[in-house]
Amino acid sequence: MSSTESPDTATAALPVPPAGPGRRDAAETVRTVTLTGLTLTVRAPVGRPAGRGGDADDAGEDGAGPGREPALFVHGLGGSSLNWSGLMPLLADRVDGEAIDLPGFGQSPPPADGNYSVSAQARVVIRYLDAAGRGPVHLIGNSMGGAVATRVAAARPDLVRTLTLISPALPELRPQLAAVPTALLAVPGTGRLFGRLTRDWTPERRTREVLALCYGDPGRVSPEGFNSAVDEYARRLELPYIWEVMERSARALVNSYTLGGQHNLWRQAERVLAPTLLVYGGRDRLVSFRMARRAAAAFRDSRLLTLPEAGHVAMMEYPEAVARAVRDLLDCEVTDVTAEAGRS
Repeated sequence: MSSTESPDTATAALPVPPAGPGRRDAAETVRTVTLTGLTLTVRAPVGRPAGRGGDADDAGEDGAGPGREPALFVHGLGGSSLNWSGLMPLLADRVDGEAIDLPGFGQSPPPADGNYSVSAQARVVIRYLDAAGRGPVHLIGNSMGGAVATRVAAARPDLVRTLTLISPALPELRPQLAAVPTALLAVPGTGRLFGRLTRDWTPERRTREVLALCYGDPGRVSPEGFNSAVDEYARRLELPYIWEVMERSARALVNSYTLGGQHNLWRQAERVLAPTLLVYGGRDRLVSFRMARRAAAAFRDSRLLTLPEAGHVAMMEYPEAVARAVRDLLDCEVTDVTAEAGRS
């Protein structure tokens, strides 16, 4: 499907692939962390120190690996920690990375309070980082996860060392036409209706639709990666809460675009102190490429990577290019700290 074609309304189901249909050549550990009212799944490349798992006291006592600073990866709407399985191994020698499943996504059950707002998701990230004692971290978010990461960085600058946002879901006055079906999920009852209308669809068809929406070139997905994404989609479809989570999360994301004053996401972006890397894809059909310059102007200490052939999930499509840009950001952050130490 080319970037100019109209998507099937089916693509509204999961605006970000549920799994990471890119590189999956590194082993991972998966553990469960329990906080009050929350159970979170945390994924990390094999080789990093992992917490024992089980309760808040175990959320991250072991800290970051020797010589590596901690990093946290946050997925987008409909995605999961699997979305980072291609990127995390490429940075494992530099950062001690973890990816979380936000409440209701991946293998994390819904939150006890049923709150899926961007602010609530940001509080989840903050609670996890506080409990783990791993901050400040290199915080990396995609799509909705980019909006969540922006709120975290604005509210708790002490927890964020650097910020990387890949196609962040920041408010657009004129959203992409392809993003409209996702917005329609915010209408009460739409998620369940969609589920009933597409109950005969195979996981393979659903996965192809999502990849066509999110990838600049779906042909970059390997057969093994496609099968991995299909398996994860099929698992999700068995969950009794999948459509409720999608509906409420989409509604919360749309509502976040209408907030004014200090709660507006663009105002939050202006408050971010951390050095920020912005990554935008030229074939992104959900977040407009034209927003790249506005975002670069909003974040006070920003650098911009544009990938003309990438879509909405550059970390899965072009993980090597994204990893190089993140490394450059880390190098500059180290240089700035060293220079500051020299002046003092």
